[in-house]
Amino acid sequence: AYERRFPTCPLIPMFVASDTVSEYKSEDEAIHVIERRCKLDIDAPRLLKKIAGVDYVYFVQKNSLNRRERTLHIEAYNETFSNRVIINEHCSYTVHPDNEDWTCFEQSASLDIKSFFGFESTVEKIAMKQYTSNIKKGKEIIEYYLKQLEEEGITFVPRWTPPVTCKSESSTSHTRRPVSPAINIPESATKEGLNNKEILNTSSSPSEPTAGTPDDKLDADYIKRYLGDLTPMQESCLIRLRQWLQETHKGKIPKDEHILRFLRARDFNIDKAREILCQSLTWRKQHQVDYILDTWNPPQVLQDYYAGGWHHHDKDGRPLYVLRLGQMDTKGLVRALGEEALLRYVLSINEEGLRRCEENTKVFGRPISSWTCLVDLEGLNMRHLWRPGVKALLRIIEVVEANYPETLGRLLILRAPRVFPVLWTLVSPFIDDNTRKKFLIYAGNDYQGPGGLLDYIDKEIIPDFLGGECMCEVPEGGLVPKSLYRTAEELENEDIKLWTETIYQSASVFKGAPHEVLIQIVDASSVITWDFDVCKGDIVFNIFHSKRAPQPPKKDSLGAHSITSPGGNNVQLIDKVWQLGRDYSMVESPLICKEGESVQGSHVTRWPGFYILQWKFHNMPACATTNLPRVDDVLASLQVSSHKCKVMYYTEVIGSEDFRGSMTSLESSHSGFSQLSAATTSSSQSHSSSMISR
Repeated sequence: AYERRFPTCPLIPMFVASDTVSEYKSEDEAIHVIERRCKLDIDAPRLLKKIAGVDYVYFVQKNSLNRRERTLHIEAYNETFSNRVIINEHCSYTVHPDNEDWTCFEQSASLDIKSFFGFESTVEKIAMKQYTSNIKKGKEIIEYYLKQLEEEGITFVPRWTPPVTCKSESSTSHTRRPVSPAINIPESATKEGLNNKEILNTSSSPSEPTAGTPDDKLDADYIKRYLGDLTPMQESCLIRLRQWLQETHKGKIPKDEHILRFLRARDFNIDKAREILCQSLTWRKQHQVDYILDTWNPPQVLQDYYAGGWHHHDKDGRPLYVLRLGQMDTKGLVRALGEEALLRYVLSINEEGLRRCEENTKVFGRPISSWTCLVDLEGLNMRHLWRPGVKALLRIIEVVEANYPETLGRLLILRAPRVFPVLWTLVSPFIDDNTRKKFLIYAGNDYQGPGGLLDYIDKEIIPDFLGGECMCEVPEGGLVPKSLYRTAEELENEDIKLWTETIYQSASVFKGAPHEVLIQIVDASSVITWDFDVCKGDIVFNIFHSKRAPQPPKKDSLGAHSITSPGGNNVQLIDKVWQLGRDYSMVESPLICKEGESVQGSHVTRWPGFYILQWKFHNMPACATTNLPRVDDVLASLQVSSHKCKVMYYTEVIGSEDFRGSMTSLESSHSGFSQLSAATTSSSQSHSSSMISR
């Protein structure tokens, strides 16, 4: 089916023609290698083609078919502009080691633009656009030709067998190429609606134990016991996303159940699920959410007046949370505690919910990954529509939606009064469509009739305030005494205290606007330590020393870069008139850090003075062979979004005598991403991406 796309393919308009350069077949016909020169009509601006002096670009593609090992390897590289741009691509089709009905597909590519007439940034965008487009069409094209073969009556190709006249070769001498579990080719794949963007560089040897509860993640009993019903497509998505996390976060990954929540939240679109999951892992680390149940005690005001709590489980075994919203003084709680304390309390409730889901999975012997929430609106009135209270509620919903997807199995809203539609109009736009489908709303006493509470909760555990026989220990709420109210200043200070307990800070890095941190050293031989995560983009990390203090920090002056939130500050310390070697010196070699990497390290200072830690945007090598103006530099300020990086960092200065004792632990340090990975991390697979410098 793959060979049918040559010499040209109508499904790939940019693929104009191809010529065979060389071809080789082994005597036993097991090996077939063919090399072609392909002509492509790249969708690029006319001006760029005119400057480059070409209308078409040429690639060399080498296809190696091994019928003995049942593999097809495809390698391609550019012939046009090979001295300026280097493009390499590798694809492979192999048979799944554990299921011969599955075809594994792997794809990886690299792009290195050395120089291109000052249009490096433009060429990079064009290349990425073309490559992404090809990935999207890859599965569609192979299925097109498979269907074409079926229409011609070709539904089966006999396996290769050694010719009778030849001496049989031991097939066991050939080592099976490591492959990653991948998607199934048959047409059932389309019915599952799997997004076809391929994840780059996701190969992993099946011989190595994969981090998780069982060693074999394809084990049907494990899936049924802990994950629930999964189609082959969904199972493949889970495996591939987990492998990507293992490679990126060096073994520190969440449990399969948690990864699956993010996949379900994005309909098993791997790219989208990966994006929100990585953002959530960074958020958990920044605010130390993993430790909230162990380290944070809710204020007494919350314990007395927050009318919510856990109450047994529903008929499906889901933990049941009861919230008497109508009895709760939301205005009083916000005035007494502020938004941050309320948000943190809701986070602790969600963390407790995750823990209870794990416990119920063990108790009931089936996967339970979500909980049921019962909200009683008896007493809800216009007082609950107080604007700051609604604002706090919307923020809480936003944070929970982003970091706890697919944890709400069902929401039962009881005794909804006339004012409820007003509140629902304000809140519903912030709730995900999939979540909204889980809402069941009952007005008055409708919950007592058919289709009501008894359909979802056993009669024995219906709370007493709803006419049941079970005593519910949820606080009754009530008005918060005004004597407990805080002033705006007090609340602001309290908010800062609550949310700066994290030792990490966030910073934005732009092209031409690095982020810099000043550290003053009084005693020589002190040790500067750092721990940072590259959350977005690629950066270069530098350490400088100066005998004189730089000017007071100034915010990035580019209007488009103005950052006001604490999660994205940008500070520049090194004055533009300073010269390297005269006003300041470099004390460590620059370190290029890729997106997703976690870096820990240290530097023993040789002199007192001022040390500057710098995170700088990683530029492609500048064009040294042309005097043409660099277009991407000129347009940098207009294309800020494509030249933005983000880091999360922590620095500390330690006396050398104190540091030696912790040297071993620093050298073996890992990313420190979410503690959700605690039960699924295999120590044999924990690899550090850190750099230790002295």
